Amino acid sequence: MRADPAELVIVGGGPAGMAAATLAANLGVEVVLLDEQATPGGQIYRNVSDAPQGRLDVLGPDYTAGRALVDAFRASKARHVGGAAVWQVTAQREVNYLRDGEVKSLQAQQVILCTGAMERPFPIPGWTLPGVLSAGAAQILLKSADTVPSEPVVLAGCGPLLYLLGWQYVRAGVPVRAIVDTTDSADRRRALAHLGGALAGWRYLKKGLAMMRVLRRAGVPFYEGASGLAVEGDDAARALRFTCNGREQRIESRVVLLHQGVVPNTQFTWSLRAKHRWDDAQLCFVPEVDEWGALDLPGLYVAGDGRGIGGALAAALQGQLAALGAVSATGRIAAAERDRRAAPVRAELSTHLRVRPFLDALYRPKPQNRIPADDVLVCRCEEVTAGTLREHVALGCTGPNQAKSFGRCGMGPCQGRLCGLTVTEVIADARKVTPAEVGYYRIRPPIKPITLGELAREA
Repeated sequence: MRADPAELVIVGGGPAGMAAATLAANLGVEVVLLDEQATPGGQIYRNVSDAPQGRLDVLGPDYTAGRALVDAFRASKARHVGGAAVWQVTAQREVNYLRDGEVKSLQAQQVILCTGAMERPFPIPGWTLPGVLSAGAAQILLKSADTVPSEPVVLAGCGPLLYLLGWQYVRAGVPVRAIVDTTDSADRRRALAHLGGALAGWRYLKKGLAMMRVLRRAGVPFYEGASGLAVEGDDAARALRFTCNGREQRIESRVVLLHQGVVPNTQFTWSLRAKHRWDDAQLCFVPEVDEWGALDLPGLYVAGDGRGIGGALAAALQGQLAALGAVSATGRIAAAERDRRAAPVRAELSTHLRVRPFLDALYRPKPQNRIPADDVLVCRCEEVTAGTLREHVALGCTGPNQAKSFGRCGMGPCQGRLCGLTVTEVIADARKVTPAEVGYYRIRPPIKPITLGELAREA
Protein backbone atom coordinates (compact mmCIF):
# COMPACT_ATOMS: atom_id res chain seq x y z
CA MET A 1 0.00 0.00 0.00
CA ARG A 2 1.49 3.35 -1.06
CA ALA A 3 1.51 5.93 1.74
CA ASP A 4 1.45 9.63 0.91
CA PRO A 5 3.84 11.72 3.04
CA ALA A 6 2.40 14.14 5.62
CA GLU A 7 4.07 16.37 8.17
CA LEU A 8 1.35 16.13 10.84
CA VAL A 9 -1.72 13.88 10.84
CA ILE A 10 -4.47 14.43 13.39
CA VAL A 11 -7.10 11.75 14.00
CA GLY A 12 -10.42 13.20 15.18
CA GLY A 13 -12.24 16.46 14.48
CA GLY A 14 -13.49 17.36 17.97
CA PRO A 15 -12.28 20.29 20.08
CA ALA A 16 -8.82 18.78 20.67
CA GLY A 17 -8.30 17.92 17.02
CA MET A 18 -9.53 21.25 15.68
CA ALA A 19 -7.47 23.28 18.16
CA ALA A 20 -4.34 21.24 17.45
CA ALA A 21 -4.78 21.51 13.68
CA THR A 22 -5.44 25.24 13.76
CA LEU A 23 -2.39 26.05 15.87
CA ALA A 24 -0.03 23.77 13.92
CA ALA A 25 -1.24 25.02 10.54
CA ASN A 26 -0.85 28.64 11.63
CA LEU A 27 2.76 27.84 12.53
CA GLY A 28 3.41 26.69 8.97
CA VAL A 29 3.04 22.93 9.41
CA GLU A 30 1.33 20.84 6.74
CA VAL A 31 -1.65 19.38 8.62
CA VAL A 32 -4.10 16.68 7.56
CA LEU A 33 -7.05 16.12 9.91
CA LEU A 34 -8.87 12.83 9.37
CA ASP A 35 -12.44 12.98 10.61
CA GLU A 36 -15.08 10.28 10.49
CA GLN A 37 -17.82 12.89 10.34
CA ALA A 38 -18.45 14.96 7.22
CA THR A 39 -18.04 18.26 9.07
CA PRO A 40 -15.70 19.17 11.95
CA GLY A 41 -16.99 19.34 15.51
CA GLY A 42 -16.63 15.86 16.98
CA GLN A 43 -19.33 14.44 19.23
CA ILE A 44 -19.58 17.47 21.51
CA TYR A 45 -20.01 19.97 18.67
CA ARG A 46 -21.56 17.60 16.15
CA ASN A 47 -22.99 19.48 13.14
CA VAL A 48 -22.65 22.82 14.95
CA SER A 49 -21.64 24.72 11.82
CA ASP A 50 -24.78 23.61 9.95
CA ALA A 51 -27.23 23.59 12.86
CA PRO A 52 -30.41 25.67 12.36
CA GLN A 53 -31.21 28.35 14.92
CA GLY A 54 -33.90 26.23 16.54
CA ARG A 55 -31.40 23.47 17.31
CA LEU A 56 -28.89 26.00 18.66
CA ASP A 57 -31.58 27.39 20.97
CA VAL A 58 -32.39 23.91 22.30
CA LEU A 59 -28.80 22.74 22.78
CA GLY A 60 -27.67 25.93 24.47
CA PRO A 61 -24.69 28.30 24.49
CA ASP A 62 -22.03 25.69 25.33
CA TYR A 63 -22.86 23.87 22.11
CA THR A 64 -23.04 27.06 20.07
CA ALA A 65 -19.59 28.08 21.36
CA GLY A 66 -18.14 25.31 19.22
CA ARG A 67 -18.72 27.42 16.13
CA ALA A 68 -15.75 29.61 17.02
CA LEU A 69 -13.45 26.55 17.03
CA VAL A 70 -14.86 25.35 13.70
CA ASP A 71 -14.50 28.79 12.11
CA ALA A 72 -10.89 29.13 13.27
CA PHE A 73 -10.09 25.66 11.97
CA ARG A 74 -11.65 26.36 8.58
CA ALA A 75 -9.79 29.66 8.33
CA SER A 76 -6.47 27.87 8.80
CA LYS A 77 -4.60 26.01 6.06
CA ALA A 78 -5.18 22.64 7.69
CA ARG A 79 -6.71 20.07 5.33
CA HIS A 80 -9.90 18.45 6.58
CA VAL A 81 -10.64 14.98 5.22
CA GLY A 82 -14.21 14.16 6.23
CA GLY A 83 -15.85 10.77 6.05
CA ALA A 84 -12.51 9.11 6.82
CA ALA A 85 -12.66 6.05 9.08
CA VAL A 86 -9.17 5.48 10.43
CA TRP A 87 -8.73 1.75 10.93
CA GLN A 88 -5.04 1.54 11.79
CA VAL A 89 -2.24 3.70 13.18
CA THR A 90 1.15 2.01 13.43
CA ALA A 91 4.06 2.70 15.74
CA GLN A 92 5.91 3.88 12.62
CA ARG A 93 3.24 6.59 12.22
CA GLU A 94 1.55 5.12 9.17
CA VAL A 95 -2.13 6.07 9.26
CA ASN A 96 -4.52 3.91 7.24
CA TYR A 97 -8.09 4.99 6.62
CA LEU A 98 -11.16 4.17 4.57
CA ARG A 99 -13.01 6.84 2.60
CA ASP A 100 -15.72 6.35 -0.01
CA GLY A 101 -14.88 2.65 -0.17
CA GLU A 102 -11.19 3.31 -0.89
CA VAL A 103 -8.32 2.41 1.41
CA LYS A 104 -5.76 5.20 1.72
CA SER A 105 -2.60 5.68 3.73
CA LEU A 106 -0.51 8.56 5.07
CA GLN A 107 3.05 8.36 6.34
CA ALA A 108 3.30 11.06 9.00
CA GLN A 109 6.24 12.66 10.74
CA GLN A 110 4.01 13.30 13.75
CA VAL A 111 0.56 11.99 14.74
CA ILE A 112 -1.87 13.41 17.30
CA LEU A 113 -4.71 11.10 18.36
CA CYS A 114 -7.82 13.08 19.34
CA THR A 115 -10.27 10.21 19.60
CA GLY A 116 -12.32 11.62 22.49
CA ALA A 117 -14.48 9.70 24.93
CA MET A 118 -17.15 7.02 24.89
CA GLU A 119 -19.88 6.29 27.38
CA ARG A 120 -19.12 3.92 30.22
CA PRO A 121 -21.01 0.61 30.03
CA PHE A 122 -24.10 0.51 32.27
CA PRO A 123 -24.89 -3.21 32.62
CA ILE A 124 -28.07 -3.56 34.64
CA PRO A 125 -31.00 -5.98 34.18
CA GLY A 126 -32.83 -5.03 30.99
CA TRP A 127 -30.16 -2.69 29.58
CA THR A 128 -30.23 -4.47 26.20
CA LEU A 129 -33.99 -4.15 25.67
CA PRO A 130 -35.33 -2.08 22.74
CA GLY A 131 -36.21 1.36 24.07
CA VAL A 132 -33.12 1.56 26.27
CA LEU A 133 -30.43 3.90 24.96
CA SER A 134 -27.46 5.69 26.40
CA ALA A 135 -27.98 9.39 27.07
CA GLY A 136 -25.07 10.15 24.74
CA ALA A 137 -26.70 8.27 21.86
CA ALA A 138 -29.95 10.16 22.45
CA GLN A 139 -28.07 13.44 22.38
CA ILE A 140 -26.37 12.53 19.09
CA LEU A 141 -29.82 12.01 17.55
CA LEU A 142 -30.80 15.46 18.78
CA LYS A 143 -27.64 17.12 17.44
CA SER A 144 -27.56 15.38 14.09
CA ALA A 145 -31.20 15.28 13.05
CA ASP A 146 -33.37 17.10 15.65
CA THR A 147 -34.70 13.64 16.56
CA VAL A 148 -36.27 13.34 20.01
CA PRO A 149 -38.44 10.71 21.72
CA SER A 150 -42.11 10.83 20.82
CA GLU A 151 -43.20 10.00 24.36
CA PRO A 152 -42.09 10.71 27.95
CA VAL A 153 -38.61 9.53 28.90
CA VAL A 154 -36.82 8.47 32.07
CA LEU A 155 -33.18 9.44 32.53
CA ALA A 156 -31.24 7.32 34.99
CA GLY A 157 -27.69 7.12 36.34
CA CYS A 158 -25.24 9.84 37.27
CA GLY A 159 -23.09 12.55 35.75
CA PRO A 160 -23.53 16.03 34.27
CA LEU A 161 -24.78 14.76 30.90
CA LEU A 162 -27.87 13.35 32.60
CA TYR A 163 -28.96 16.84 33.64
CA LEU A 164 -27.76 18.51 30.45
CA LEU A 165 -29.86 16.21 28.27
CA GLY A 166 -32.86 16.61 30.57
CA TRP A 167 -32.48 20.40 30.32
CA GLN A 168 -32.24 20.18 26.52
CA TYR A 169 -35.31 17.94 26.33
CA VAL A 170 -37.34 20.39 28.41
CA ARG A 171 -36.33 23.18 26.01
CA ALA A 172 -37.29 20.95 23.08
CA GLY A 173 -40.71 20.21 24.58
CA VAL A 174 -40.01 16.54 25.35
CA PRO A 175 -41.78 15.33 28.52
CA VAL A 176 -39.27 14.04 31.08
CA ARG A 177 -41.07 11.60 33.35
CA ALA A 178 -38.26 11.49 35.93
CA ILE A 179 -34.55 11.83 36.56
CA VAL A 180 -33.34 8.91 38.64
CA ASP A 181 -29.94 9.82 40.10
CA THR A 182 -27.73 7.21 41.78
CA THR A 183 -25.70 9.94 43.52
CA ASP A 184 -26.19 9.72 47.29
CA SER A 185 -25.07 11.40 50.51
CA ALA A 186 -21.87 9.34 50.66
CA ASP A 187 -20.89 10.69 47.23
CA ARG A 188 -21.55 14.25 48.35
CA ARG A 189 -19.44 13.77 51.49
CA ARG A 190 -16.60 12.34 49.43
CA ALA A 191 -16.80 15.27 47.01
CA LEU A 192 -16.52 17.79 49.87
CA ALA A 193 -12.83 16.89 50.17
CA HIS A 194 -12.38 18.58 46.79
CA LEU A 195 -14.54 21.61 47.51
CA GLY A 196 -11.66 24.04 46.99
CA GLY A 197 -11.21 22.95 43.39
CA ALA A 198 -14.96 23.03 42.87
CA LEU A 199 -15.14 26.64 44.02
CA ALA A 200 -12.30 27.49 41.64
CA GLY A 201 -14.46 26.00 38.88
CA TRP A 202 -17.55 27.88 40.01
CA ARG A 203 -18.65 28.56 36.44
CA TYR A 204 -19.22 24.84 35.89
CA LEU A 205 -21.17 24.55 39.14
CA LYS A 206 -23.24 27.61 38.28
CA LYS A 207 -24.26 26.07 34.95
CA GLY A 208 -25.22 22.81 36.61
CA LEU A 209 -27.34 24.50 39.27
CA ALA A 210 -29.07 26.63 36.63
CA MET A 211 -30.00 23.49 34.66
CA MET A 212 -31.42 21.84 37.76
CA ARG A 213 -33.55 24.90 38.49
CA VAL A 214 -35.02 24.76 34.99
CA LEU A 215 -35.81 21.07 35.42
CA ARG A 216 -37.48 21.63 38.78
CA ARG A 217 -39.53 24.54 37.44
CA ALA A 218 -40.68 22.24 34.64
CA GLY A 219 -41.98 19.84 37.28
CA VAL A 220 -39.55 17.02 36.53
CA PRO A 221 -39.51 14.58 39.48
CA PHE A 222 -36.08 13.85 41.00
CA TYR A 223 -35.15 10.59 42.73
CA GLU A 224 -31.76 10.80 44.45
CA GLY A 225 -29.68 7.99 45.90
CA ALA A 226 -31.39 5.40 43.71
CA SER A 227 -30.13 1.81 43.80
CA GLY A 228 -31.12 -1.57 42.40
CA LEU A 229 -31.89 -0.17 38.94
CA ALA A 230 -33.54 -2.57 36.49
CA VAL A 231 -35.46 -2.10 33.26
CA GLU A 232 -38.65 -4.16 33.03
CA GLY A 233 -39.98 -5.60 29.81
CA ASP A 234 -40.13 -8.74 27.70
CA ASP A 235 -39.66 -7.65 24.09
CA ALA A 236 -39.13 -3.94 24.86
CA ALA A 237 -38.69 -1.54 27.79
CA ARG A 238 -41.85 -1.00 29.82
CA ALA A 239 -40.69 0.56 33.10
CA LEU A 240 -37.69 1.39 35.27
CA ARG A 241 -37.62 -0.23 38.71
CA PHE A 242 -35.38 0.95 41.55
CA THR A 243 -35.14 1.61 45.28
CA CYS A 244 -35.04 5.13 46.71
CA ASN A 245 -35.05 6.08 50.41
CA GLY A 246 -35.81 2.47 51.31
CA ARG A 247 -38.93 2.32 49.13
CA GLU A 248 -39.43 0.32 45.93
CA GLN A 249 -40.23 2.58 42.99
CA ARG A 250 -41.52 1.81 39.51
CA ILE A 251 -41.85 4.37 36.71
CA GLU A 252 -43.55 3.31 33.50
CA SER A 253 -41.79 4.41 30.34
CA ARG A 254 -40.99 2.91 26.97
CA VAL A 255 -37.86 5.08 26.65
CA VAL A 256 -35.17 4.74 29.30
CA LEU A 257 -31.92 6.65 28.85
CA LEU A 258 -28.96 5.43 30.90
CA HIS A 259 -25.72 7.23 31.71
CA GLN A 260 -22.96 6.96 34.28
CA GLY A 261 -20.22 9.11 32.82
CA VAL A 262 -17.74 8.81 29.99
CA VAL A 263 -14.31 7.22 29.73
CA PRO A 264 -11.39 7.72 27.32
CA ASN A 265 -11.61 6.01 23.95
CA THR A 266 -8.31 4.15 24.12
CA GLN A 267 -8.72 1.70 21.21
CA PHE A 268 -5.87 3.25 19.21
CA THR A 269 -3.45 3.61 22.09
CA TRP A 270 -4.04 -0.01 23.14
CA SER A 271 -3.53 -1.17 19.55
CA LEU A 272 -0.19 0.69 19.52
CA ARG A 273 0.87 -1.24 22.65
CA ALA A 274 1.47 2.08 24.40
CA LYS A 275 1.74 2.08 28.17
CA HIS A 276 -1.50 2.53 30.12
CA ARG A 277 -2.39 2.83 33.78
CA TRP A 278 -5.56 2.34 35.81
CA ASP A 279 -6.97 5.67 36.99
CA ASP A 280 -8.87 4.94 40.19
CA ALA A 281 -10.39 8.43 40.29
CA GLN A 282 -12.09 7.98 36.91
CA LEU A 283 -12.31 4.17 37.11
CA CYS A 284 -10.77 3.52 33.72
CA PHE A 285 -7.52 2.93 31.89
CA VAL A 286 -5.69 5.98 30.53
CA PRO A 287 -2.59 6.14 28.31
CA GLU A 288 0.63 7.29 29.95
CA VAL A 289 1.75 10.57 28.41
CA ASP A 290 4.22 13.36 29.14
CA GLU A 291 3.43 17.06 29.59
CA TRP A 292 2.85 17.47 25.82
CA GLY A 293 0.61 14.42 25.54
CA ALA A 294 3.39 12.31 23.97
CA LEU A 295 3.14 8.54 24.27
CA ASP A 296 6.13 6.30 24.91
CA LEU A 297 6.38 5.90 21.11
CA PRO A 298 8.28 8.47 18.99
CA GLY A 299 6.13 11.04 17.23
CA LEU A 300 2.79 9.90 18.67
CA TYR A 301 0.64 12.13 20.90
CA VAL A 302 -2.78 12.01 22.55
CA ALA A 303 -4.93 15.07 23.30
CA GLY A 304 -8.37 15.62 24.76
CA ASP A 305 -10.63 13.17 26.55
CA GLY A 306 -8.75 10.25 24.99
CA ARG A 307 -6.02 10.80 27.60
CA GLY A 308 -8.38 11.36 30.56
CA ILE A 309 -11.76 13.04 30.94
CA GLY A 310 -11.53 16.81 31.27
CA GLY A 311 -14.31 18.26 29.11
CA ALA A 312 -14.46 20.18 25.83
CA LEU A 313 -12.62 23.33 26.93
CA ALA A 314 -9.78 21.36 28.50
CA ALA A 315 -9.60 19.16 25.41
CA ALA A 316 -9.02 22.16 23.12
CA LEU A 317 -6.20 23.37 25.35
CA GLN A 318 -4.61 19.92 25.44
CA GLY A 319 -4.85 19.90 21.66
CA GLN A 320 -2.83 23.10 21.55
CA LEU A 321 -0.17 21.66 23.86
CA ALA A 322 0.12 18.50 21.77
CA ALA A 323 0.41 20.63 18.64
CA LEU A 324 3.22 22.68 20.19
CA GLY A 325 5.03 19.48 21.13
CA ALA A 326 4.61 18.04 17.64
CA VAL A 327 5.54 21.26 15.85
CA SER A 328 8.68 21.60 17.98
CA ALA A 329 9.59 18.01 17.15
CA THR A 330 9.46 18.84 13.42
CA GLY A 331 11.94 21.67 13.98
CA ARG A 332 9.53 24.43 12.99
CA ILE A 333 9.90 26.17 16.35
CA ALA A 334 12.60 25.99 19.01
CA ALA A 335 11.98 24.51 22.45
CA ALA A 336 12.15 27.96 24.03
CA GLU A 337 9.42 29.26 21.72
CA ARG A 338 7.34 26.16 22.37
CA ASP A 339 7.59 26.68 26.13
CA ARG A 340 6.79 30.40 25.87
CA ARG A 341 3.63 29.71 23.88
CA ALA A 342 2.65 26.84 26.17
CA ALA A 343 2.82 28.77 29.46
CA PRO A 344 -0.54 30.61 29.19
CA VAL A 345 -2.21 27.50 27.77
CA ARG A 346 -1.08 25.45 30.77
CA ALA A 347 -2.34 28.11 33.17
CA GLU A 348 -5.77 28.14 31.55
CA LEU A 349 -5.88 24.34 31.40
CA SER A 350 -5.15 24.12 35.12
CA THR A 351 -8.13 26.39 35.81
CA HIS A 352 -10.50 24.16 33.85
CA LEU A 353 -9.23 20.94 35.41
CA ARG A 354 -9.48 22.08 39.03
CA VAL A 355 -13.16 21.12 39.22
CA ARG A 356 -12.50 17.62 37.86
CA PRO A 357 -11.61 15.86 41.18
CA PHE A 358 -14.87 17.20 42.67
CA LEU A 359 -16.91 15.89 39.75
CA ASP A 360 -15.10 12.55 39.69
CA ALA A 361 -15.83 12.06 43.40
CA LEU A 362 -19.43 13.26 43.23
CA TYR A 363 -20.42 11.20 40.19
CA ARG A 364 -18.39 8.06 40.87
CA PRO A 365 -20.40 5.15 39.39
CA LYS A 366 -21.61 2.63 41.94
CA PRO A 367 -20.04 -0.86 42.03
CA GLN A 368 -23.47 -2.48 41.52
CA ASN A 369 -23.85 -0.55 38.24
CA ARG A 370 -20.35 -1.48 37.02
CA ILE A 371 -20.02 -5.06 38.31
CA PRO A 372 -23.40 -6.69 37.59
CA ALA A 373 -25.16 -9.75 38.96
CA ASP A 374 -24.71 -13.17 37.35
CA ASP A 375 -27.77 -13.03 35.10
CA VAL A 376 -26.93 -9.67 33.50
CA LEU A 377 -25.44 -9.58 30.00
CA VAL A 378 -21.93 -8.15 29.87
CA CYS A 379 -20.92 -8.80 26.27
CA ARG A 380 -23.93 -7.92 24.13
CA CYS A 381 -22.33 -9.06 20.87
CA GLU A 382 -21.62 -12.62 22.03
CA GLU A 383 -24.34 -12.76 24.74
CA VAL A 384 -21.99 -13.52 27.62
CA THR A 385 -23.34 -12.91 31.14
CA ALA A 386 -21.44 -11.82 34.23
CA GLY A 387 -22.13 -15.25 35.73
CA THR A 388 -20.50 -16.99 32.77
CA LEU A 389 -17.45 -14.76 33.20
CA ARG A 390 -17.22 -15.71 36.85
CA GLU A 391 -17.43 -19.38 35.89
CA HIS A 392 -14.53 -18.83 33.52
CA VAL A 393 -12.51 -17.24 36.33
CA ALA A 394 -13.18 -20.30 38.49
CA LEU A 395 -11.78 -22.43 35.65
CA GLY A 396 -8.59 -20.38 35.46
CA CYS A 397 -9.42 -17.33 33.31
CA THR A 398 -7.18 -14.48 34.52
CA GLY A 399 -8.06 -11.56 32.25
CA PRO A 400 -10.06 -10.20 29.30
CA ASN A 401 -7.84 -11.78 26.65
CA GLN A 402 -8.26 -15.21 28.19
CA ALA A 403 -12.02 -14.57 28.35
CA LYS A 404 -12.01 -14.49 24.55
CA SER A 405 -10.71 -18.05 24.46
CA PHE A 406 -13.03 -19.28 27.19
CA GLY A 407 -16.25 -17.88 25.70
CA ARG A 408 -15.70 -15.34 22.88
CA CYS A 409 -16.35 -12.42 25.22
CA GLY A 410 -15.22 -9.21 23.48
CA MET A 411 -14.90 -10.79 20.03
CA GLY A 412 -18.01 -9.21 18.51
CA PRO A 413 -18.42 -6.22 16.17
CA CYS A 414 -17.94 -3.62 18.93
CA GLN A 415 -14.42 -5.01 19.63
CA GLY A 416 -14.91 -4.69 23.36
CA ARG A 417 -16.03 -1.07 23.42
CA LEU A 418 -19.31 -1.90 25.16
CA CYS A 419 -17.94 -4.50 27.55
CA GLY A 420 -14.20 -3.91 28.04
CA LEU A 421 -14.25 -2.09 31.36
CA THR A 422 -17.03 -4.29 32.71
CA VAL A 423 -15.10 -7.45 31.85
CA THR A 424 -11.99 -6.09 33.56
CA GLU A 425 -13.88 -5.18 36.73
CA VAL A 426 -15.93 -8.40 36.90
CA ILE A 427 -12.78 -10.50 36.59
CA ALA A 428 -10.91 -8.31 39.10
CA ASP A 429 -13.79 -8.62 41.56
CA ALA A 430 -13.96 -12.40 41.12
CA ARG A 431 -10.20 -12.79 41.54
CA LYS A 432 -10.04 -10.27 44.43
CA VAL A 433 -7.31 -8.26 42.68
CA THR A 434 -7.10 -4.76 41.23
CA PRO A 435 -8.25 -3.87 37.69
CA ALA A 436 -4.66 -2.83 36.96
CA GLU A 437 -3.55 -6.42 37.58
CA VAL A 438 -6.27 -7.83 35.33
CA GLY A 439 -5.59 -5.49 32.41
CA TYR A 440 -7.62 -4.85 29.25
CA TYR A 441 -8.29 -6.44 25.88
CA ARG A 442 -5.39 -6.70 23.43
CA ILE A 443 -6.81 -4.45 20.73
CA ARG A 444 -5.82 -5.20 17.16
CA PRO A 445 -6.56 -3.44 13.87
CA PRO A 446 -8.82 -2.86 12.11
CA ILE A 447 -10.12 -0.44 14.71
CA LYS A 448 -13.06 0.34 12.40
CA PRO A 449 -14.72 -2.27 10.15
CA ILE A 450 -13.19 -2.79 6.73
CA THR A 451 -14.04 -5.52 4.23
CA LEU A 452 -11.62 -7.90 2.56
CA GLY A 453 -12.86 -6.53 -0.76
CA GLU A 454 -11.85 -3.00 0.16
CA LEU A 455 -8.40 -4.19 1.14
CA ALA A 456 -8.13 -6.30 -2.02
CA ARG A 457 -9.02 -3.36 -4.28
CA GLU A 458 -6.15 -1.37 -2.75
CA ALA A 459 -3.75 -4.27 -3.28
